[in-house]
Amino acid sequence: MKCILLTCFTLMSISILSSQELIYETIDYDGNLREYALYVPVGYDATVETPLVFNFHGGGGDIASQLFVSDMRNLADLDTFLIVYPQALPDPNDEGNTLWTHKPPTQVDDVYFVETLIDEISTQYSINADKVFACGYSNGGEFTFELACRLSDRIAAIGVVARSMYIETLEACNPTHPMMVMTIHGTDDEYEGIEWLGTTYYPSLDVVNAYWSDHNKTSEDPVITQVADVAPNDGSTVERIVWGDGEGCSAVIHLKVNNGGHDWPGTFGNMDINANEEIWNMFKYADRTGGAGCFVTNTTDVNARNTITLYPNPASDLLKITGEFDQRIKYEVYSMHGELLISDIRNTIDISQLSTGTYYLKLNGSFKKFVKL
Repeated sequence: MKCILLTCFTLMSISILSSQELIYETIDYDGNLREYALYVPVGYDATVETPLVFNFHGGGGDIASQLFVSDMRNLADLDTFLIVYPQALPDPNDEGNTLWTHKPPTQVDDVYFVETLIDEISTQYSINADKVFACGYSNGGEFTFELACRLSDRIAAIGVVARSMYIETLEACNPTHPMMVMTIHGTDDEYEGIEWLGTTYYPSLDVVNAYWSDHNKTSEDPVITQVADVAPNDGSTVERIVWGDGEGCSAVIHLKVNNGGHDWPGTFGNMDINANEEIWNMFKYADRTGGAGCFVTNTTDVNARNTITLYPNPASDLLKITGEFDQRIKYEVYSMHGELLISDIRNTIDISQLSTGTYYLKLNGSFKKFVKL
């Protein structure tokens, strides 16, 4: 029977490979045959270093369930990044549920498994070591925080949906670089954390966001905007809360789903945002130095930046650009979370239609911040 199953699996793998689908792999790690699925996008070029995104399923889940929750393959084809969906092991101390964080006593520590996977995949594909990212749902999100704290030399940025940090992870956290962080959480999903008999097990999302904001040395006052309620029948709305101006151009982005539950927005629950798109739109501008807070992926031209002046700044209607640049070079205006809002060729920008808040102007490969009153 095993031979028959192996033959079927081999034929399925050949079919998958030929149709640009998931490649199912196994690796012998720490005495266990571990499973993962890898998606290689249609535009993959072995001569170009490519970003890698880890996507972790929730507790009791598996690769298939996370593909349903967070299928990023269309985004990978559009922007060319690899995705890996790993499989957690059953936890004998939790009725055999598949968990990334096993209950004690245990010797399972999947942080090292992820490190091994990065090395393994990097031997087979051209991976950009500065752009390895992690995201996860529920228990997978809790584990994603663990990676940000303990494997920050390999992980550039994280996105966590429907989970707070475990208190012991928070108290021992020591990242080695500014870390772009996105948290997406419903207010009806233990938003204030979990406490039992006077002991805190999971702090509130406010505490978690404050920790990462402090680590990144961002501005203390966030920019808060209301996301358009394009799906009023979902029973929830979203606030976008951004702590910007961090070291290495880093930021902390929180999508607060008011009246939201234990959901993955865009797949189920809130439909005003798409968590897959939100997370990737942050990842694609980030690296191990921070990056996404100013939406740059490489070193900016400091001299060019210093020659550009915006005035008045803050401004309410018109923003003028002066400096040593070609007057016909295209400029772009981005929101704090990387959305392109305005693109034109002129030295006066009409910002009257923008909402009050902080924005970035891209010109000559450099970025300048301005405030809309």
